[in-house]
Amino acid sequence: MGITYVKGDLFACPQTDSLVHCISEDCRMGAGIAVLFKKKFGGVQELLNQQKKSGEVAVLKRDGRYIYHLITKKRASHKPTYENLRKSLEAMKSHCLRNGVTDLSMPRIGCGLDRLQWENVSAIIEEVFEATDISITVYTL
Repeated sequence: MGITYVKGDLFACPQTDSLVHCISEDCRMGAGIAVLFKKKFGGVQELLNQQKKSGEVAVLKRDGRYIYHLITKKRASHKPTYENLRKSLEAMKSHCLRNGVTDLSMPRIGCGLDRLQWENVSAIIEEVFEATDISITVYTL
């Protein structure tokens, strides 16, 4: 397991990759890359119906792949903690392992509007996924 870095559009990743980003429990998705996820994949009511809390993951299935919404905070206006990010990554890892997901593509999660530090976030991602065969590609523009 390792993190591969790619410069480019996250949504141009291979169709076989599952996608990952962070949202709040209220599923607002009104700013940052979450707006693009909402436009592209919809399903806000579907996500709300899953009633996930901070530290969990809400999942949509679109075109044969999963769209992971890491729930890292209670409200859109709040900031996430590294602890909640870790818990939601663990929840996503369990789902990946149960469902045969081997490739994930994501932006620098938690590091845009949420202001977490990438050095810390990437270390957590590596720890969570180190004992798996899941490949992670991080996209930056």
